[in-house]
Amino acid sequence: MSVHIGADPNAIAPTVLLPGDPLRAQFVAENYFTDVEIYNEVRGMLGFTGTWNGTRVSVQGSGMGMPSLAIYVNELIRSYGVQRIIRIGSCGSMQPEVGIRDLIVAMTASTDSAMNRQRFHGMDYAPAASWRLFQSAVEVARERGTSIHAGGILSSDTFYQDDPDGWKRWAEYGVLAVEMETNQLYTLAAKHGVDALTLLTVSDSLVTGEELSSEDRQTSFHEMMELALEVVRRQEAGAV
Repeated sequence: MSVHIGADPNAIAPTVLLPGDPLRAQFVAENYFTDVEIYNEVRGMLGFTGTWNGTRVSVQGSGMGMPSLAIYVNELIRSYGVQRIIRIGSCGSMQPEVGIRDLIVAMTASTDSAMNRQRFHGMDYAPAASWRLFQSAVEVARERGTSIHAGGILSSDTFYQDDPDGWKRWAEYGVLAVEMETNQLYTLAAKHGVDALTLLTVSDSLVTGEELSSEDRQTSFHEMMELALEVVRRQEAGAV
C-alpha cells in the first residue's frame, strides 16, 4: 500500500489507464473489463484491475490538475512498479479544424505551471510522449480507420482564466488543445524511465463555444478508450 492507493503489491497491472475522473475509471472497468477487481477507494479515487481481450490492465482515477496527477503517478511507479501509463482524458480545442469528440494523440505538452520551473531551477523542460506508445497509437488508429490529430497540447493550472483570449497565443503557435495534466505525466515518466502517452477526446471548443455535458464526458468516449486498450494489448504482447 502507498499513501493514496490502498492496493496490495500485485493488485495493479504493469499498464494503467489514467482518467482524471474516478467515475470514468469505473465506467471503463464496468464496460470493458472482465474479471474486475477494485483495488482502491482511498479518497474516492477509484482504481480497478481486470482483463481486456486476454490482457491484464488497470484503470486509476488521478483527479484534476498536475499536483493531483503527480501524486498518483509517483505512487503507481514507485510503489507498484507500473511500466506504462496512458492518460485518457478530455480537452478543449484551440484550433478550428479540431472539433467536438475529435481524438488527439499528444506528442508534447507545454504548460503555464511552475512545477517544472521549480524542478529545474527556473529553466524550461520540454516533456514528450513515449515514442513506443505514440507510434503504436498512430498505427492502431490508422488500422481502425480512426481519425486523429497528433501534435502539441497545453497543460494549464487554471480552468477558469481571467483573460478570455489568453488561449489564442497558444493557438497561434499550433497548440491543438488545453487540458490540465499531461505535462507532469510526461515529465515523471521521463524521470522514472517508464512509458507514457495521453489520448484526449475534445469535450469543448474555445473556438466555437460548443461543449459536451458532464455525463457525456464520463461515458461517451468509446473511440478513445478502445484505442487505448488496443495499444495496451499490443504493448503487453510485445513485452512477453
